[in-house]
Amino acid sequence: MKILFILEYYPPHIGGAEIVFENLCKGLVDEGHECKVVTCRINGTEKYEERHGVKIYRVNVPRKGDRYWFTFLSLPKIWKLSKDADIIQTTTYNGAFPSILISKFRGKPSIITVHEVFGSMWKNLTGMSWFNAKVHQFLEKIIISLPFDKYICVSRYTRNCLRLFGVKDEKLSVTYNGIDYDKYNKKIDGKGVRKKLGIMENFMYMYYGRAGISKGVEYLIQAVPLISEKIPGSKLLLILAKDPIKGYEYILNLINTQGVKDEIILLEPVPSDELPKYIMSSDCVVVPSLTEGFGFTAAEACAIGKPIVATDVGSLPEVVSGKYILVEPRNPKAIAEGVEKIYKGEVENKGGKIFDWDECVKKYIEVYYEVLRK
Repeated sequence: MKILFILEYYPPHIGGAEIVFENLCKGLVDEGHECKVVTCRINGTEKYEERHGVKIYRVNVPRKGDRYWFTFLSLPKIWKLSKDADIIQTTTYNGAFPSILISKFRGKPSIITVHEVFGSMWKNLTGMSWFNAKVHQFLEKIIISLPFDKYICVSRYTRNCLRLFGVKDEKLSVTYNGIDYDKYNKKIDGKGVRKKLGIMENFMYMYYGRAGISKGVEYLIQAVPLISEKIPGSKLLLILAKDPIKGYEYILNLINTQGVKDEIILLEPVPSDELPKYIMSSDCVVVPSLTEGFGFTAAEACAIGKPIVATDVGSLPEVVSGKYILVEPRNPKAIAEGVEKIYKGEVENKGGKIFDWDECVKKYIEVYYEVLRK
């Protein structure tokens, strides 16, 4: 098969969706299929390159609002490359419109992967003005109502959200994302990281990722003084991406206003092959999200065997395994109590879950053949 992917972002851009599609494309190529990707051109990338056998075409877009510009500026490249494609695959949000438009003109099957659906939650997301929330809620509703041949959902939670939007069951397919268990496993040694950080004995809890509108990092920062009171000398290892810059700066300001700078070790994102060592070095990982469609942070930490404090929202109850505590979202006190329970060993091992990339790729291929037969 020849699959054309329309994705607003693709590695080296950092994010959960980027992890999904890089691994999916690599897996499809390994199975003998051809994959082409149309995506935004970000700083430091070539206009065209091949990675792991995947042909990547990057579209020049203005830096400010790049993902929104991509919706329109990607059209000529998509039109040209779609001529020979068997399947057009996209994801939420900004690749959806050009994908469905050109798939209909070309008469090609179109598939969308839906990571999460915010719906009425837009108005409650961090930093969202009333107007922006209304616009994004409206656009999301339109995107979900577009006539894609199949909607691939990354969790049962996401599937149930789409049902509420009126998407028929025959168009819905649940395919969990995968985890690289060669990279994330219980044999990793994190002692070198502790030595490097100068934190050998202190209790250390961790967050890594972005300060996105749905990630709830601000509630973890507000929990820091409560945790320090219960666990003297404890440290938050905060590995925080600078994108989105607005969210990053908001968290930096919050750290200063809360007066918890000395209780936090703030780092920029580390290379992906080094990240598991940092996870292993921590005593627990906190996932304070307001919602999640899958939850890579939770799944990766569980794969390594780290205890988790996660909010009881979205797909997180589906994804977490091993030693974990689910807490109320938007509640610094609940987060602090969860961390304290892990510190005291008041958590049971509830068994593991496996999210396999080979199984993920296999299910995508099954969906592709299904829509081609129709």
